Formats: sequence, structure tokens, C-alpha cells
Amino acid sequence: MADKRIPLTREQLEAIAREFPTPFHIYDEAAIRANIRRLFKAFSWAPNFREYFAVKAAPNPHLLAILRDEGCGADCSSLPELLLAEKTGIRGESIMFTSNDTPIHEFAKAVELGAVINLDDLTHLDYLSKGLGRIPGLICFRYNPGPLRSGNAIIGNPEEAKYGCTREQLVEGYRRARDLGATRFGLHTMIASNELNPQYFVETAVMLFSLVREISETLGIRFEFVNLGGGIGIPYRPDQHPVDIEALADGIHEAYDAHIVARGLAPLAIYMENGRMVTGPYGYLVSRVLHLKKTWKTYVGLDACMANLMRPALYGAWHHISIPGREGEPADMVCDITGSLCENNDKFAIDRHIQHVAPGDLVVIHDAGAHGHAMGFNYNGKLRSAELLLREDGSVKLIRRAETVDDYFATLDFSGLG
Repeated sequence: MADKRIPLTREQLEAIAREFPTPFHIYDEAAIRANIRRLFKAFSWAPNFREYFAVKAAPNPHLLAILRDEGCGADCSSLPELLLAEKTGIRGESIMFTSNDTPIHEFAKAVELGAVINLDDLTHLDYLSKGLGRIPGLICFRYNPGPLRSGNAIIGNPEEAKYGCTREQLVEGYRRARDLGATRFGLHTMIASNELNPQYFVETAVMLFSLVREISETLGIRFEFVNLGGGIGIPYRPDQHPVDIEALADGIHEAYDAHIVARGLAPLAIYMENGRMVTGPYGYLVSRVLHLKKTWKTYVGLDACMANLMRPALYGAWHHISIPGREGEPADMVCDITGSLCENNDKFAIDRHIQHVAPGDLVVIHDAGAHGHAMGFNYNGKLRSAELLLREDGSVKLIRRAETVDDYFATLDFSGLG
């Protein structure tokens, strides 16, 4: 069962809210550090194991700095994400830049930083060669197995996904990269998101290990690494179980010995690019009840909305919700928990059983440490909330201030309208 306790008491949250008004996201530094250390320990058997934290999950330099200090690199897919990595002191091959309809100036910045270039399509080789005058010496391609593998609800089935190359395109891509001067090679895939079955990742590793053998033999090239992608899920629901990271790593270890070591292809570095499982369970959206409304249903209206956390509206995703200080009381109030956007899907929960609440009560939405604040937006003129860091010594630090109305108007031109 998933542990859904909050690392702060109601009194502590109220004290924080007096300094930083709700809504806000707050992240637990100690838990994030312990979690990433567990991942590295589980893969300590793997030669040159790297975790490239998926910047899109939580693009805050303070969080990136914590993970950098713990040995993580950065998985980036845009110029601002590259700049975040650079400004946080992450450079060189500690950056994995994964192409996805990427403009040439973003590739140029990635090459300038010395990042690993992970290409999404065969045509991107010519695009790079023409736009930059050369291709990097290290080239990686993203594989899409199509109907050979199933995906899941969030990322979809591979044959419907816009990402990656077919097996035949991979062979041709590495051939052309070799002929254009590339001398170092890696292989990548990412075919599931928020997956809780550890065997899925073992099967993914076997798939890539087999491809490494096949392409190596066909083209006479040697692969330096495989990137197994991210996608390790977290137990959003209290009755779900977290992924057994040690069992997952042991399964991949067995596959590595059988498919890589036994065939003389070692050493082959193992990379991953997890985001959600690294910070997701250790971030919380703290909000306050503004209104109670009773019509055909009971509605609990918060001062947060889907601009602060859009996963429930976008995916129908479940997030556990707790009422600080009332965790032991009966959850016999059935309600929809809503925000204030002019959209009827602006709901954090539908027909949810919670403890009885009143206007002014704090509400905590769990597992908001990844793809939470990062997916914020300004529809309806809503302003994105602050981000706070609960440090290891128990103090709280503001790591992103809340947006203001001046921020909202900063890119608008009102000249000539008066």
C-alpha cells in the first residue's frame, strides 16, 4: 500500500501559509534525495549507470541542483530546458537532448553544450548536417517498436505515437550516421508512462539489448549505451503499490548478463530518464477551501484550479486528497473538489469521499511533485502559484515566487488603446 502521509502537520502548514499564501506547491528535499539514492544503489551493478532527470517533470533550478548533487544529469527537449540545465551547472554528456520536431537553433545549443543528441527520425541526420555543417560524433536514435509492444493510457500504444523510428529505419539511420562520420552510438526508447509493472521495464531492456546485438552485427558498430527511458510509475491511489526498484534493477541485470555480457557486447552503459518517480510522490499542492456549494451535488471549491494541477482534467488522473489534522476522521463527505476556471472539467476529484470540511480549511493534493506546476497555464487569467522547498533541516525556502498580474500583462502591448 502507498504511504500517503504528509511530511508537515496542519499547524506547520498554516504557519507556512501565513508567509506564502495558498495555493502553493511544496517539495520534500530529504525524501527526494533518499529516493534518488535508492535508484542509484539499485543500479550500482551497471557500468556507468546514469539517470537523466526529465526536466519537463519539474523544471525548477533548485530541484535540478539537488539532483545534480546526487549525480543526476538532465533529460531536455527544448531550448529553455537546455538553459535550465546549463544554469544549474549540468553540461556535456550529462545532458540528453531528445529531438521532437526540433528547430535547428535548439540543436545548435545542445551541440554547443556537448549534450548527447537523441534523434527522433531518420531525416534529422540530414537536417543536422545541413543546418550545423556536420553531425555530432555521438549519435543516438529513439526506437518505436510499433505493434511489437503495448503502451499504456498516458502515452498510448507505440504504433499510434509520434515518437521514434522503426527497426528498419534504425539500421539505415546508424548506417548513414556512421558514413557521415559518427563514431559513437547509443540507443533509446520510451514507450510507457506511469507504468507500475516492473517486468515491463525488464522486457524493454531485453528488446533494446537484442537490437544492440542485431545492429552491431549488421553494421559493425559498437554501442556505448542504451537509454531505457523513464516511465516508472508512482502509486497515485492509496491501494496501489510502488514499483519495486530493486526487483526491477535485478531483472535488468539478469537480462544484461544474458544478452550483453554473454555475447561479448559489454561494457554497455545503462541510462534512464525518470522524472515522475523521482520527485512526483514528494511534492504537494496545498490549497484552501473557499466555498461549499450544494445543488445536484456537493462541491468543495478551492483557491487552486487546474492551472495549478491539470492532470485530473487532462487525463482523468487520480490524486489522493487529504485534510490536514483530520486524517483519522471518517471520510463520509461525498463531493466534487473543484477550481474556479470557466470549465466544467476543472475538478481535482469527482464523487470523492473526504472528511467534512468548511471554508478556510487547508486541503493537500498529493503526488504533485511532477507534471504539476510544470503544466501550469494562464487561461482565464489565472496566475501560477509559488513553489516552496521543505529543506532537510525543516526550514522552508521559496524557490519560485507566485505570478502577479504584472507578470500576466508583461508581454501585452497596450499602446494606442487609450
